[in-house]
Order: sequence, then C-alpha cells, then structure tokens
Amino acid sequence: MSVTVGVINETNELERRVAITPEVAAKIRKWGWQVVLETRAGEAAGFPDSDYTDCEIAPSADAVLKQADVIFRVSPPDAAFFQAAKEGACIIGFMSPFTDQERFKVAAERKQVVFAVELIPRTTRAQAMDALSSQASIGGYKGTLIAANESPRFFPMLTTAAGTIRPSHVLVIGAGVAGLQAIATAKRLGAIVTAYDVRPETAEQVESLGAKFLDLGVQAVGEGGYARALTPEELEQQRQALKDFLNKVNVLITTAAVPGRPAPKIVTADMAKNMKTGSVIVDLAAEGGGNCELTEPGKTIEINGIKIIGPLNVPATVPMDASLMYSRNLYNFSSLLNDDGKLHFNWEDEILAGCVLTHDGQLVHPVLTGEKS
Repeated sequence: MSVTVGVINETNELERRVAITPEVAAKIRKWGWQVVLETRAGEAAGFPDSDYTDCEIAPSADAVLKQADVIFRVSPPDAAFFQAAKEGACIIGFMSPFTDQERFKVAAERKQVVFAVELIPRTTRAQAMDALSSQASIGGYKGTLIAANESPRFFPMLTTAAGTIRPSHVLVIGAGVAGLQAIATAKRLGAIVTAYDVRPETAEQVESLGAKFLDLGVQAVGEGGYARALTPEELEQQRQALKDFLNKVNVLITTAAVPGRPAPKIVTADMAKNMKTGSVIVDLAAEGGGNCELTEPGKTIEINGIKIIGPLNVPATVPMDASLMYSRNLYNFSSLLNDDGKLHFNWEDEILAGCVLTHDGQLVHPVLTGEKS
C-alpha cells in the first residue's frame, strides 16, 4: 500500500507559504508515494491547484487528514489538528516545541510521529534540511528591503545634478544566517554596512561580504552555532559600547534570536531614542519579543522621529520562494523516511532522533521530557 503525503491550508492569518510545491510533489511521486492537497492550499504562495499535476485535490482539510500517512506543515499545529489527523500519522513541520507542550500529549496518545524541523541538528549532513536557515535567509533579505523602503534616505551614494547624496550607514546586529543575508542585501543596495556579533568567529564572514566587523569587547560563544546568554555585566558592557556607535548609523537591523527563548534585549529604550532623527530600526527578532526594548511585535511605531518596526513572519511575505526553499527542506528530510517506497523510521539516524518529539505513543524529546540530551 503506497504512502500518502497530505497538505492542508494554513490557518494562521499571516501565513502565505505552502509546505509542498508542485516541484517537490512531482519528486515525491517518483518514490511511488501519493500526494493529496486541500483545494487552494498553494494559492497564496502562487501555486494554483492546476499546477499540482497527478496530485489529488481534496475539498476539505478533513478529507486530507483522514487519508494522509505523512503530513507536511508550515505553521505549528494545535491540539485539534493532532486530534483530527489520522492515528499513527507522521507530521513534519515547525512545531514551536517550547510552547503549549500539552498538545503533544494528544499526538502521543494517537501514536503519531511528530518531527520539529526547528530541532533538526545543525550538521553538515543536515544542511539541505535546515528550514530555520532557509527561512532566516529570506527574513534577512526582506528585512533589509523593509528598512530601505521606510528610511527617508537613499541607501547608495548618488551623484546628481543637485549634488552628491551620501550613502546610508547600516548596522546589522547578529551575524547568523539572517544577519549575513541582511548584510549582503544592504551592500547590494549600496549602503555602508557594519555588523556586530558576540561570536568572534563571525568576523571573517562579515568581512567577506564587504562589511566592517564591530568589536565591542564582548564574546559569548555558545553551542550549536548559537551565542550563549550574556551575563548581566557583559550585557551592560555591550550596551555601553553600542550606545555611542548607534549615534552614527541611519538604519539598525537586529537579528539576534535563539529558538525557544526570548530574544535578548540588546538595544535599550534610551539607546533607541538617542539615535539620529529619521533613523529606522527593523527588529527581525520581534516574534521573540524583540532585540529592542521599544519594539512592539507586529507594529510600526515612531518615537522622537525614529521609526521602530517589529515585523512578524517575514518569510511569508516572500511566499513563492520561501515555499520553494521550505518544501525542498522537507523533501530532503523525508528522503530519510523513504525505504524503497515504504515509510520507515531509522531511529539510529542522528537527524531523525534529534528532532522527533513523539513516537511509539511517547513524548521522547528532551524538550518535552525535561531530560538532558
């Protein structure tokens, strides 16, 4: 009996991505698996039902969930979704495993196998499956465009008949995937770019993109490619050193975030208010509360002539390419489950074992069990 992959419409009002694109649906069918989508599931991302050739288009979410052995998702599901999904189904997507953990008990009771893509180990072998990175790169790109659009200044230097316009000075805080893409995009737009990160090893990456690395004398190297939390003393040192530099920039883009934790408050209210009039702050960590104390998630506010923007779900604002990248991540991950057309779970595989939340009727990940990994 063949395996059926199902995708339903995302219910989050800000979500325009789809978990499977026509390209990936065709690849999955070559495994001998079937694909069923709820009607219009890909429409918001630019993929109408007619693009999904040789796939079943179902009239409702229930019609999909009753038959799907594997379910691809973008937004984290709620308890009702696990209740509606087929018993024993495999569910793959963003899960927000650090929040509302009671819902995973429903999945365990229904013997569902749940994989959280945000917990996929950040190893060389798993790079093609790293949905956090693929979507963060889109966030960094689009966040820079938001800044350029909202700024009262040009990003590049322009020489005109009316004289020369000096380029904007952009500071990017956080040199992870989102930060590096923000740096690269700001450079393409012609800005002078400086970047800061508490991980000194990122300096070479920053400079390779043509930006200047800002050394504030604070280092905080953590595990898994993330920075560790700063001590109160380190945080104060960082803020004092950063305060003077912020007076020199026109645009600040902050990207410092760690999944499952509140975003670190790097920019105090006082620091933000003392920036130049006309400055723009784009806080890409807004979903975690923001790197700036004044950020209001989902809103744009203006204080002392300084615009502070806290966008949510930025990758969904570039839905077609975000879906292409995310769907390919899920395809590469699902290839680990394909055993000559059959669905198979190899729990000796470090990637599968590293991101599974529930299987065999149990909560199994340390995030849920409270055990040390």
